[in-house]
Amino acid sequence: MKRLIASILLASLPMHAALAQDHSGHQATVPVQGLATTSTGVKATLVYQQEIPNLPGKSVKGVLVEYEPGGVNAAHTHARSALIYATVLEGAVLNQLNGGPLRTFTKGQNFPEMPGDRHDVSANASKTEPAKLLAVFVVDTNETVLTTPLKR
Repeated sequence: MKRLIASILLASLPMHAALAQDHSGHQATVPVQGLATTSTGVKATLVYQQEIPNLPGKSVKGVLVEYEPGGVNAAHTHARSALIYATVLEGAVLNQLNGGPLRTFTKGQNFPEMPGDRHDVSANASKTEPAKLLAVFVVDTNETVLTTPLKR
């Protein structure tokens, strides 16, 4: 089971770079230079959780993130043990990790977040249409706080 999960996640890594649109130097909904300090128009809901039978102390937790038009999630980090694989279900989402390039992911595209990543930008790319993504966490079972806003 460990090998299966690791293989799936590792196989997806090169794919996210090829599918994402790089917006370096392009004015976006959220400033690349500044970090959002508050969330507006974003709802995150834990939709499932399951302990992983062959990985004692580890669970899979699914979080549905719904963005209203123009919705912005505050810059944040996730639980230190969290390996995340996010898939856009509807619309388009702006994403920036660890000060890297600002990217746009659209319906059906996905991206990973590694343990310790800083999520600088998480926002709806549209001011007129909603967006949704499903973030699947592989995390320590005892982790209850999955997302922590960054302090400025």
